[in-house]
Amino acid sequence: MVGILIFSGSLPATRVAVMDFDPLFLTVARATIAGVLALMILRVSKTVRPQKTDRVSLLVVAGGVVVGFPLLTALALEHISSARSIVFIGLLPLATAIFGMLRGGERPSGVFWVFSILGSLLVAGFAASGSDSGSLRGDLYMLAAIVVCGLGYAEGGKLSRHMGGWQVICWALVISLVPMAILSVVTLPDSAAGIGFRAWIGLGYVSVFSMLIGFFFWYRGLAIGGIAAVGQLQLLQPFFGLMLASLILAEPVGWSMIVVTVGVVACVAGAKKFGP
Repeated sequence: MVGILIFSGSLPATRVAVMDFDPLFLTVARATIAGVLALMILRVSKTVRPQKTDRVSLLVVAGGVVVGFPLLTALALEHISSARSIVFIGLLPLATAIFGMLRGGERPSGVFWVFSILGSLLVAGFAASGSDSGSLRGDLYMLAAIVVCGLGYAEGGKLSRHMGGWQVICWALVISLVPMAILSVVTLPDSAAGIGFRAWIGLGYVSVFSMLIGFFFWYRGLAIGGIAAVGQLQLLQPFFGLMLASLILAEPVGWSMIVVTVGVVACVAGAKKFGP
């Protein structure tokens, strides 16, 4: 749940950052900043290097959550609003559960899938009812982002069972560090004059929290409780985002949000009870 609370601010922060930063630079810069921090953590903790059998899985994690999801969402948020992206985030628990079955060897029950699909439909339906019209390009970017993120979550959850949650994301960031750092230099903006303070805050948030600290909690939770079952907590992520918007931006929260949130909580509880 702590991981989900941290991730809830990712899309709004990305939306703010891409107003002034190029999506490619934002992607590689956040990975570089997080990678440097991860390297420092691994050096201080003197963590043992991953086994050779884990390296391919770490590359999958890196491709999914270090590069794929950040880049695709940044590209999408150039074309659609962060509110519309909630439609697709509502599908992320289902994608995680599917990859948990394919990659993690989990076999959830039929009742689990009923709760999972129902919860996804509730989130997607609620978000779609209040979101603005988007573009096909932005929607396709978000669909691709959900697929690669679900795979990265499931693969990381599987690795965390024997490596540990924070070790998985730290090693995934470190093996990506050199190419990300090179691309950061290549795509560096010509001038910082046109970059606002909010964009820097957005970059800082997605680098330190979304890219690193959030995964410490998230991968550990997936390892303990099961990829498919714990992954259903992602159904609450859009609503936490709306709550943050209400508290910080004074946006109204209607009864429909409260009713749907209660329904989603019930679906999460049911999916957790009947999960693997």
